[in-house]
Amino acid sequence: MDFFTALSNPENAFLRQSLLVGLFSSITFGIIGTYVISRRISYLAGAVSHSVLGGIGGALWLKTIFRIEWLDPLYGALPAALISAFIISRFGRGPGKQREDTMIGATWAIGMALGIIFVDMTPGYFDITSYLFGDILLVSSRDLLLIIVLDLIIILFVGRFYYTLMAICFDEEFARLRGLKVDLFYQLLLGLTAVSVVLLIRIVGIVMVIAMLTLPAATAALYSKTLFRMMLLATLFSAIAIICGMSISYCANLASGPVIIVSAGIIYFLPAAFK
Repeated sequence: MDFFTALSNPENAFLRQSLLVGLFSSITFGIIGTYVISRRISYLAGAVSHSVLGGIGGALWLKTIFRIEWLDPLYGALPAALISAFIISRFGRGPGKQREDTMIGATWAIGMALGIIFVDMTPGYFDITSYLFGDILLVSSRDLLLIIVLDLIIILFVGRFYYTLMAICFDEEFARLRGLKVDLFYQLLLGLTAVSVVLLIRIVGIVMVIAMLTLPAATAALYSKTLFRMMLLATLFSAIAIICGMSISYCANLASGPVIIVSAGIIYFLPAAFK
């Protein structure tokens, strides 16, 4: 109750803004997470999320060495995420290509290693903890606007290609035989996942964004027989986890990102145990 009392305090505008960012992020977590679970690409999404550390480190290095004041580290995270998603989808699928699990492991490890190297090369001290574990209380109005725009793009994309994406997720071979552009839509889905990962890093960080893309959707899968219902429930469970995590972290003076993940984990494991 202290948390909800604080929300009504006019001086705590940042807290209300953080909650709004979390609730709007639930839409992305719910929809993209549903495809991540249905397509069984959670490890791939994890590789993309961890590889962005290379882009963050590179942006920090460029900003410091060349004094580019406007260069936000997340500007480097976006191309890193898109490149890693393209590499995995382009060179890790199909006959005669590299094993996808090998490409995932290589992208995951190399991305994080490059990030640490760039940070070590950058003069001065930089605390990358907020990028690794997130801090929803530090989000800005720009972050809120970007999340809303991302939600709209995802909703329009899924609404337009709902059945195509369903076919690709559940029976790729059948979709290919029906003449659908499976590889194109698969890359678009990975690209959308990559963009989502970058924008959601502010909330739960690189290390734990994969948890919010999987746990709410996995919980929803326990109660869903259709993809659309799974999306709705995943969005709801994600919102509940964020509200619970923020309220507990506020009252107990704990980091918000980890508490949100633990809340999502409890929401998943309790019904999964009874199921």
